Amino acid sequence: MDFDALFKAQLDALKREGNYRIFAELERKCGKFPRADKHGQDGKREITVWCSNDYLGMGQHPDVVRAMVETAQACGTGAGGTRNISGTNHHHRILEEELADLHGKEAALLFSSGYVSNWAALSTLGSRLPGAVILSDALNHASMIEGIRHSRADKVIWRHNDPEDLDRKLAALPAERPKIVAFESVYSMDGDIAPIREIVEVAERHGAMTYIDEVHAVGMYGPRGGGVAEREGLMDRITLIEGTLGKAFGTFGGYVTGSAVMCDFIRSFSSGFIFTTALPPAVAAAATASIRHLKVSQMERARQQRQVRHLREALEARGIPHMDNPSHIIPVMIGDPVKCRMISDMLMADWGIYVQPINYPTVPKGTERLRITPSPYHSDADIDHLVTALESLWKRCAIARQVA
Repeated sequence: MDFDALFKAQLDALKREGNYRIFAELERKCGKFPRADKHGQDGKREITVWCSNDYLGMGQHPDVVRAMVETAQACGTGAGGTRNISGTNHHHRILEEELADLHGKEAALLFSSGYVSNWAALSTLGSRLPGAVILSDALNHASMIEGIRHSRADKVIWRHNDPEDLDRKLAALPAERPKIVAFESVYSMDGDIAPIREIVEVAERHGAMTYIDEVHAVGMYGPRGGGVAEREGLMDRITLIEGTLGKAFGTFGGYVTGSAVMCDFIRSFSSGFIFTTALPPAVAAAATASIRHLKVSQMERARQQRQVRHLREALEARGIPHMDNPSHIIPVMIGDPVKCRMISDMLMADWGIYVQPINYPTVPKGTERLRITPSPYHSDADIDHLVTALESLWKRCAIARQVA
């Protein structure tokens, strides 16, 4: 059998649909973010990145870089294996204590990514709690969906950000069954924010455990960067808070926080923890430095929020269609995969602007978009350049405008 022919046929279909993904080859420039070098057949050129999840530019912060370099020099580059085999490195323990403190919890547990922490925690909870039912928001991330599927627990999907629908579906379940309500705080593609207080109150009325994914919120919201739940004063009422080190904290890895016994339970039964190589100590040290900085510094968050407002106002003034939401994520709507790819390519080729097109299956077909994430280090001139470029391309590509 010609397996390559089978692979090629499906890739060709993806290309015809306009959903084949092409990745730019970029080289981030420490100390110059959001600038990066794009490598290609014609050499390299400097471009401006507008879609990074390094939301606050902490991946280049001097304290974070210094912590990584010094720890690599002291400890070497790797952890040596899983923590079950190689032990817990001192820097892992320090980071877990820092994360538990950030979220006001007894304990934290590190994973190799935010995807793995969701997959591992939800699959373990769902499979090890007898008769468990997981109630999942309809727009939950793929990592949460995969964790729930792998758990083989019963699943109930409730309408996105709809506490009343959640209430009805919890009420229909037997009171004695363990129930887990799983949702996100900031949804990464539309940028909307969950009504956390209402969801928690519904879950509490039915004796359900609450599981919140704060990956797009940690570092960004709350007086110490604990996320939307911290900003709303709700962290103590949420059973498990999951987050990432790979976005606003500018490093790599994922984690869960909660009671000491729950974290020990996940540590002891989760294959996603037991059989995965631990984070390098240098990465853990860099993450600790980033978290400590953002616990006390308001500059990065304040500057980033200002630039988000500035860009939204500029887009509205020029009639560029973007999704209104209360977060830092600005989706500019295209609605066609071919045009979305074309505009992204033109922005790069003609304007030196990198915004990766977002298409199916990340978003539903017909809702293709450019997902723009301003940072504290995008200047007002950068914003003006981006909006001018978008306005020019809107005219060239005949894309519908919204009323300014």
